[in-house]
Amino acid sequence: MTVAGLSESIAVPLVGVDSVSVKQSAVKKYVVTLSVEERELLQTAIRSGKHSARKLLRARILLKADASQAGDAWTDDRIAEGLDTSPKTVARVRQQLVEEGVEGVLTPKRSPNSARERIFDGASEAKLIALACSTPPEGRARWTLQMLEDQVVALKIVARASDNTIGRTLKKTSSNRT
Repeated sequence: MTVAGLSESIAVPLVGVDSVSVKQSAVKKYVVTLSVEERELLQTAIRSGKHSARKLLRARILLKADASQAGDAWTDDRIAEGLDTSPKTVARVRQQLVEEGVEGVLTPKRSPNSARERIFDGASEAKLIALACSTPPEGRARWTLQMLEDQVVALKIVARASDNTIGRTLKKTSSNRT
């Protein structure tokens, strides 16, 4: 028996798969067929366990959905039940694999429209860190976030910044000034 994937014109033989799962796979618009290298990449990611839960789930979905000879060729419902996710998620992962490849599935997408523009770029962040590490104003033992906020605006490092933004920026560096 063979099932043809829409992404490739090559028919993929299915060995060791019952006729029910072949029938369900034949209806699938996106058939997952992983190469040996792709399977090894996914298995290594799962074995290491040093990735996000999202990436590990997607790797497991792809391995279970793989219709190659080395794969399990599970149905979407069986994968969803076995991995405690929804069949819709499994279908989206299948589609994304065919359209973008394995790396596209495992790499999270960031919409440029959804993220706000950063207030501190590299140069202004360096100036903020230098200011925070400098001696505080007279009468003060250390800089407060509010004082840093006022000072970065007064020095025209940035047009505006909240104390929360300054705190987050300093926290992500190895500075211990906050």
